[in-house]
Amino acid sequence: MENNVFEQMAKRYDTEERIELAKVIVKEVRQELQNSKSSSLLDYGSGTGLVSLELADVVDSILLVDSSRQMLEVAEAKISHKGIANSKVLYSDFTQETPEMKADIILLSLVLLHIPDTEKILQELYNTLHDGGKLIIVDFDKNDNVNHPKVHNGFSHEGLKNSLSEVGFTSIKMKTFHHGERIFMHQDASMFISTSIKK
Repeated sequence: MENNVFEQMAKRYDTEERIELAKVIVKEVRQELQNSKSSSLLDYGSGTGLVSLELADVVDSILLVDSSRQMLEVAEAKISHKGIANSKVLYSDFTQETPEMKADIILLSLVLLHIPDTEKILQELYNTLHDGGKLIIVDFDKNDNVNHPKVHNGFSHEGLKNSLSEVGFTSIKMKTFHHGERIFMHQDASMFISTSIKK
């Protein structure tokens, strides 16, 4: 992932559109996190924490992981400003090297599309989860109107299910939950949520 783009965007990342979209995602993910009070959540590719910091009340702890220091600086400022006691940030890029750690739940919200090697990152995340842990992915459905050299144009449910099960995930569920105008590279698009469990 080319960080410089995200580094430059960090300070002005939280646009109204992104905040609105994050609210939609938070609402959907929150339903998946019912009964997760004692769980640790790792938000991979957390950016400025637009999604996960809104979920701090439903889990025991949150670790925001991102490969952009600037994004994490914005996230840290929010954590201190809002007095969120159970959230920390970690500068890391699992596509390069995955630190030794474990989590009960891993969230990828609009992140997978930026990672060229889908299987490799899914494997790293699988290894990071506790047995019985849950992976939650929110991303765009495959969209033929999107064409960008550095971004997947969304994911087909079948294709992603296959990738997840090849890595070893089970109980894979996937559903489209939101349609929006100009939300994916200025194209109308739909988003899905996927949950799967590490055996």
